[in-house]
Amino acid sequence: MSRQIARMFSLEGKTAVITGGGRGIGRGIAHAYAKCGANLVLTGRGADVLEETAAELREIGAEVLILPGDITDLAEIGHIAEMSLERFGYIDCWVNNAGSAAPADVGRLIDLSETQFDNVVDLNFKAAFFAAQAAAQAMTRGGSIINITSRSASQPCPITGHYGGSKAAMESLTATMSVEWGHLGIRVNAIAPGLVLTERSSSANSPSRQKRQAETVPLRRLGHVDDIAGLAVYFAADESAWVTGQVVQVNGGSRLPVGLLTYLHRINREMDEREASGLEADAG
Repeated sequence: MSRQIARMFSLEGKTAVITGGGRGIGRGIAHAYAKCGANLVLTGRGADVLEETAAELREIGAEVLILPGDITDLAEIGHIAEMSLERFGYIDCWVNNAGSAAPADVGRLIDLSETQFDNVVDLNFKAAFFAAQAAAQAMTRGGSIINITSRSASQPCPITGHYGGSKAAMESLTATMSVEWGHLGIRVNAIAPGLVLTERSSSANSPSRQKRQAETVPLRRLGHVDDIAGLAVYFAADESAWVTGQVVQVNGGSRLPVGLLTYLHRINREMDEREASGLEADAG
């Protein structure tokens, strides 16, 4: 008697919304979901980037809806949910991936302006919360919400402290959402990536700096988007039906916050320069 073996981690017939889905980790998750059979809704600020990614996914065979926009405008979040339901009938998974800290918005906590603080927190915490809320309101028969946080949520992160704080806040909300929405059949989990190579991070960091970063990772390399995408597939699939309220670190085993080491090196250099300058003044 022949026996059929079910395909594990299938997303056939499921619809997933991915914020920040045009590039980086979001793009990697979208590709993994498409290969597993999901319909996709991609959002983000860059229409051209979204369309380019959507074209790649359609070649795989996925149905894709792109919705360019800025989710810090909370009206956009409602529009995303509404249009997703109109196109596909249901939202099975929502990935809160959009998030960053622009170079102009980072700095030492003692010097941060209200605008810098708001720009980072509004995107990484406020918008992510209301996106999760919109997803939960749409998931009338249950579903999976996945918050992409950061290892910065649980480690000191000088110069980007408000970014780390916003990600820590999302991890706290992940736990509370999982409790408040569990009876609705909604699972809420978080993925906390370590140092992951994306188009943006690769261009921003020199090969020598990437090498120094990799030396702090027990597995001896930086992450790739596929390292995050595999776990995102698991959290979206039925195989994780009894998993909720979890924050999973995906960081190659790294326990050293590279930003802290860099910052302390910088402070020590500044202190040495001040001391040397003071000695010169006394000698003069």
